[in-house]
Amino acid sequence: MTKPETGKVLSNVFLFQGAYFVITGIWPLLGMDSFIAATGPKQDTWLVEMVGLLSASIGLTFIVASLRRQKLPLVLGYSVALSFLAMDLIYVISGVIGRVYLLDGAIQLVFIVTVSFLVIKRKSNLF
Repeated sequence: MTKPETGKVLSNVFLFQGAYFVITGIWPLLGMDSFIAATGPKQDTWLVEMVGLLSASIGLTFIVASLRRQKLPLVLGYSVALSFLAMDLIYVISGVIGRVYLLDGAIQLVFIVTVSFLVIKRKSNLF
C-alpha cells in the first residue's frame, strides 16, 4: 500500500469512527428506554444525553474532515478513544456499568491500534 492509499484508509477509519460516534451518541436522545435496556439503568439521563451529544459532535467532526479530505484530527481521535476505553474498563471492572461496555472499549482499542499502525506506516518506509 502506497502512502496516498494509507492516507485514504486512515481517512476511512475516521469516517467509520465518526459514524459510530454519531449513531451511538444520538441513540439515547432518540430512545432512552432502548438505550437503558441495552446498557443498564442510569441515574442521570441528562448526563447520558450530554455525553451522547458530545460524542455525536466529535463524530461529525471526524466525518466532515474525512469527507472533505481535510487534515484528520489525530489528537482528538486518540484522546476521545482513550477516554472512552479508560472509562469502559475502569467502570466495568469496578461493577458500576455492565459488561456490554466492553464492546465499546474493544471498538475504541481497534481504532487506536489501527490509527497508530497507519500513522506509523505513513511516516516510515518500514512497510
